[in-house]
Amino acid sequence: MSRRGTQAGPPAARPGGERPRQPAGDLAARQAALVAALVAGGTPPPGFAAGPLAAARLALLRKRAGEVARRWPRLAAGLGDAWWDTFRRWADGRPGSGPLRDGWDLARTLRDRGTLPAPGAEELAEREAADRYDGRTAPRPRRLPAVARAGGAVAVQVAGRVRLLRAAQR
Repeated sequence: MSRRGTQAGPPAARPGGERPRQPAGDLAARQAALVAALVAGGTPPPGFAAGPLAAARLALLRKRAGEVARRWPRLAAGLGDAWWDTFRRWADGRPGSGPLRDGWDLARTLRDRGTLPAPGAEELAEREAADRYDGRTAPRPRRLPAVARAGGAVAVQVAGRVRLLRAAQR
């Protein structure tokens, strides 16, 4: 019983009858379409206004950029004021795979284009010496000695310790 002396129970039926139930698959499909529109550049699903959806998408992209910058601080610092625009152009329409992997993929893309700043090259070389990452699965620590190069930087990993042997040209 509730405080007023009435029993709690299911809500009374509406005058127009009960609301029709939607199949679970339909709800899942609509949710997937919304997520795709927010993080993977999909088209806005029916019933959502494009303006607020674009604002939410931009806010999520900014949050993602901040998380990547925390995991890849030298990459973000090396890009300076261009960090946001560089990250936004790279990540827009691309689903996230976590800040570590997103930063790694971005650094490799910039390296391949020849636009990776020196601090980011050093950070990438150190990460590639320490961990093995194929671009699809989560990075795994290397067990054997390794040498990695990126943008002129050279890093070596021996017995789990990574040392930068040569800094990138500035």
